[in-house]
Amino acid sequence: MSALSIVIGENTPILRKKTVPIGTITKEIKKLLSDMKETVVVAKGAGIAAPQVGRNERLCIAMIGNKLVALVNPFITWKSETTAIAEEGCLSLPDLWMDVSRSTDIILEFQTEAGKKRELKLSGFDARVVQHEVDHLEGILIVDHRK
Repeated sequence: MSALSIVIGENTPILRKKTVPIGTITKEIKKLLSDMKETVVVAKGAGIAAPQVGRNERLCIAMIGNKLVALVNPFITWKSETTAIAEEGCLSLPDLWMDVSRSTDIILEFQTEAGKKRELKLSGFDARVVQHEVDHLEGILIVDHRK
């Protein structure tokens, strides 16, 4: 494992692109996910998405249940109407913290690193982190949540 360079800046093109779903989970993809986990640990973050390390694949790492989990092709299939506002930061926007309103509960579909399809119902902090990372996969940053 090795930490990767983090792409910085709200107008950086790779951070504004919609990502491409993964077909086959190759050794290269597994290594990328491993390196992304290491990057999150070194940066002391709660998650990271592939565009933040200069890649356009639909991959991210998210803190779920106090554990870093690799999410391949994650899609949020349901969001609660109940929302909460909390302060968020972003590894690609260092020194910027802002209040962001997000759904308190979500249902997430994704594949594991082994290619197994999973569905999780997430609440609270877990739901917030996943929504933040999935936003990255859609080219959306926290600054886009300004009112």
